[in-house]
Amino acid sequence: MNLKTLRQDLPAGLVVFLVALPLCLGIAQASGLPPFVGLLTGVIGGLVVTSCSPSRFAVSGPAAGLVTIVIASIASLGSFSAFLLALVLAGIIQIGLGMLRAGRFISLVPGSVIKGMLAAIGILLIMQQIPVALGASELSALFSGEFSFSASATGVAAVGLLILWLWTTPVIKKVKALSWIPGPLIAVLVGGLATVFGDRLQPEMIANLPRISLPKFDSISALTAELESPDWQAWRNPSVYVVAVTLALVASLETLLSQQALNKLRPQNPPPSPNKEMLAQGIGNTLAGFLGALPITAVIVRSSVNVSVGAQSKLSILLHGVLLLICGLWFSELLNVIPLASLAAVLLYTGYKLATPRLFIEQIRMGAQQFVPFIITIIGIIAFGMLAGIGLGIAAQILYSIYKSHRNALQLTRYEDHYVLRLQQNLTFMNNPRLQNLLDEIPENSVVIVDHDNVDYLDPDVKAVLKEFGEKAPRRGIRLNQWPVAV
Repeated sequence: MNLKTLRQDLPAGLVVFLVALPLCLGIAQASGLPPFVGLLTGVIGGLVVTSCSPSRFAVSGPAAGLVTIVIASIASLGSFSAFLLALVLAGIIQIGLGMLRAGRFISLVPGSVIKGMLAAIGILLIMQQIPVALGASELSALFSGEFSFSASATGVAAVGLLILWLWTTPVIKKVKALSWIPGPLIAVLVGGLATVFGDRLQPEMIANLPRISLPKFDSISALTAELESPDWQAWRNPSVYVVAVTLALVASLETLLSQQALNKLRPQNPPPSPNKEMLAQGIGNTLAGFLGALPITAVIVRSSVNVSVGAQSKLSILLHGVLLLICGLWFSELLNVIPLASLAAVLLYTGYKLATPRLFIEQIRMGAQQFVPFIITIIGIIAFGMLAGIGLGIAAQILYSIYKSHRNALQLTRYEDHYVLRLQQNLTFMNNPRLQNLLDEIPENSVVIVDHDNVDYLDPDVKAVLKEFGEKAPRRGIRLNQWPVAV
């Protein structure tokens, strides 16, 4: 580190902090946990994971993509403390995967399944945050007789969404001073100002506007009292291990995908090792489970911001972690004026970006081979959960690829009384039905030429079909040329 990188890393760290702050608070709130848990997760990701990570630019912390898993896992395990045990185990699994050098297998996950996973996360995030934007606590409350619509919450959320949209328009981007300020921060600031001035001008309306509730720490003992410990007795519950595997796989997947995307924005030579990144994330998640935090992943949104504002080293990410720590310890009263509806607006917009209609249109245009696994992944995740949905998507992609490969393995072309049978690849017994159908199309008194230059292996069952046809060919007046088996 020299003076030049310091001048670039300090402002970059401040901008990343301003982007991460509302997201950390909002993701914790969306997970049904105290906002302090989100800040704690950001601090662990910003300080511990960054120190162990091989990447100079990847920012780790709580991820919106894991909100749905956290909610479902806490519900299935019965408590947050049992979930923390699963998170500790997930971190250990990630460490093991890193030591086994499993990071290279990320390239085996089909792109259609990855896009489907992100879109499903976006849809679920929108479904979860719509009630908060309307003043309810959860989706079921909207359809209960006890729900009362909150005009103040809806107004704050609508203004927040409008600000986030404006920050994407050319009008704002042309103003350099405004383009450097993150849109989510402005949305949250406006929501905070609404509560401050609303308390004075319209106290009856603001009284029904739910806000962040961060504890105030007067001592180290007060801080440690807020930290929740894992429930070690939950190891008897088999569901803990299912949750642990799900967290480890999905968090690793999101981390490595973020690293791939970040390498395209800012290449590093040599590129960061995915196995070392898995180790770093595993250490972070193990510690997060011990201290009572959320799952940690590398997050592409914060990482891309870090790169775009000119970060040169890890110092910018470490600075953002320190600022989150300071903010949580000494500025809790300031953060407590932020309405939950503002955070809901940030998360609704995040969900929309993950599941934008343009993504669906692009997948449709790419054909059924991409769209079918994509949509099956989405439906599977929403209906059955993250791990099952990803498994269904991968299975659909494998089956479709096998089908297309099977169809293209054999081709029969006619040129007057000549038939050219092209064997495009090695054939197994699974190709026998199509091979038999094509051979049955060849009439008597024909010439059959077999193009098998690309074939290194023919299954014995395939050879048997070809040999049988070859033995009957003379009686039907069929002449064979370049026949691949002896007759």
